Amino acid sequence: MDGYVITTDNNSDLPEEFYQKYQVGCTYLSYSIDGQTYTKEDFLPTAEFYARMRAGAMPTTAQVNPEAARALMEPYLIEGKDILHIAFSSGLSGSYASCCVAAEDLSEKYPQRKILVVDSLCASLGQGLLVYHAVKLKEAGKSMEEVVQWLESHRKNLVHLFTVDDLDHLHRGGRVSKATAIVGGMLNIKPVLHVDDEGKLVAIGKVRGRKKSLQALVDGMQERIGPYASSCDTIFISHGDCEEDARYVEKKVKDIYPIQTVIINYVGATIGAHSGPGTVALFFLGDVR
Repeated sequence: MDGYVITTDNNSDLPEEFYQKYQVGCTYLSYSIDGQTYTKEDFLPTAEFYARMRAGAMPTTAQVNPEAARALMEPYLIEGKDILHIAFSSGLSGSYASCCVAAEDLSEKYPQRKILVVDSLCASLGQGLLVYHAVKLKEAGKSMEEVVQWLESHRKNLVHLFTVDDLDHLHRGGRVSKATAIVGGMLNIKPVLHVDDEGKLVAIGKVRGRKKSLQALVDGMQERIGPYASSCDTIFISHGDCEEDARYVEKKVKDIYPIQTVIINYVGATIGAHSGPGTVALFFLGDVR
């Protein structure tokens, strides 16, 4: 099926080689840190971005705007391709709405082409895992409409479980109170969070200590995976510059399930600006989020 392309944005946190290998189009969100704005052409190395955060820098980010979405999509339309765009969760950003505006404008300009925009209701490598499944379905010969049907039927089965090492970043983003952040830091309390059915970030528990918080991700997988357990062969894990902890979670999961495919990658700057260094997130298909 060469008649359509799959596109997304870099909130999917997939490795660059994935986009290149599978010819997935991607639009890149800018961010600002230490008074300077960075775009795709001059992004900081991700490890340096997190080093600056550890040193006290407070980055800011912007959503995909309609102009950026149009710039991503129009070259494919000129080539005569249809487009399936998988957008960052509408529960966390206005990026999906911007992409819908761009798609509507471009559909008027190119009425012979089709542009379908899917609200992933996902973030980070959760969005990336949804893109991965879309790519595999396309490779299997599924039409664009069939892939969209699968995505919309299964996006709420895309489980996101994650923990952070420092509550201060969640406090800055309005996710926890200042008192919670202070007390949590004093008592070494680590929150466990997920993305709910509306694509929003929600706290679902807390434990004391880093290792327990990583184990909580694995325990949460066992609680949520349901009938997918027998066919679970793919997981994605993202991290805020703490790959060793991500590998720890990978090993724990592989001890339980017959995992064949794993992608481990950084939480990118757009999401990492809010979750901070030390974030670890586990993504898989499950019965319930």
